[in-house]
Amino acid sequence: MKYLAVLGRQPEISIAELEATDFCTDIERLGGTMKLAEKLDERPIEYLQKLPEGKITLGVSDYSEKASRKTATTEALKLKKILVRHGRSVRVVENKDATLSTATSLHNGLSGKNERKIELIKVNDEWYKVIGVQDIEAYAKRDQARPARDAFVGMLPPKLAQILINLCGHLPAGATVLDPFCGTGVVLQEAILMGYRAYGTDISEKMIEYSDRNMKYFDFKNYKVEVGDAVSFKWAEKIDAVACEGYLGKPMSMIPNEMKLKTQKQECKAIIIGFLKNLAGQIKTKTPVVIAVPAWLRESGEYSRLEILDEIEKLGYNVSNKSREGLLYHREGQIVARDIIILRKN
Repeated sequence: MKYLAVLGRQPEISIAELEATDFCTDIERLGGTMKLAEKLDERPIEYLQKLPEGKITLGVSDYSEKASRKTATTEALKLKKILVRHGRSVRVVENKDATLSTATSLHNGLSGKNERKIELIKVNDEWYKVIGVQDIEAYAKRDQARPARDAFVGMLPPKLAQILINLCGHLPAGATVLDPFCGTGVVLQEAILMGYRAYGTDISEKMIEYSDRNMKYFDFKNYKVEVGDAVSFKWAEKIDAVACEGYLGKPMSMIPNEMKLKTQKQECKAIIIGFLKNLAGQIKTKTPVVIAVPAWLRESGEYSRLEILDEIEKLGYNVSNKSREGLLYHREGQIVARDIIILRKN
């Protein structure tokens, strides 16, 4: 079967996640993929005519080279005309662009869960049917519903937490995922939802209290949290994978000058290298470690990264993404970005 993935706003990260998960087709497990579709082995009208009796809701997204709102709408109305001529009732979801947004697809139920609510995707001469749409509302709900939140320490998006875990590669059900900088527990939350055991530590007793409150709010059972400095802590459980956002430095509302940037880099580097050195002696060979470290926006619009890969390799890790060019997670204009580094213990 041939599949099509509509990627998120940072496609390099989305592709890395898909590759790490062997091109998973479960949309609920993919933080970086907005829609999944499978190729039709027949003409679109032939597929639609086989749908169960009842009203059809139809949307068309056109990703062809010369696609436009007009081409997508024309294709949808053409299909509707034929179906109506054969006695079917059809509602076409209006296009505001060549492609339907994720929100529009969700709002109209075009998520692949209802046989008569269909989104078709056209790519030149090929047609696909959507089998999954990212539930952006569910992400927002479980992010905002958590009772213990702290903007000062940063808000790790659940999507990114899911991506970090997926970048660890295939893990067996029930595997223990460690987050040694767990904060309010977003990585722990996503790990549990993905079928893993979550183990979180943090140097701040307050953060551990917040993580515990949030886990209990969702009635999660398969987790453990405890206070511990990642640079020196001895973890009590077997660790199958590590997924975390390391120390990102102090919050910033404006681009730092060179002096401030140098200070922040030194501080963050010391903590991250200290953590990886401590961890190296406590995990088995081939254990995956995925960590987001800071990168700072400069006046040029580029981001200044931590130069730490050589030191990381000397600690006994293999760096999977040495170029690191595409795995920078940020919004436009964000001062501190997250630079994702993928490691495995040698």
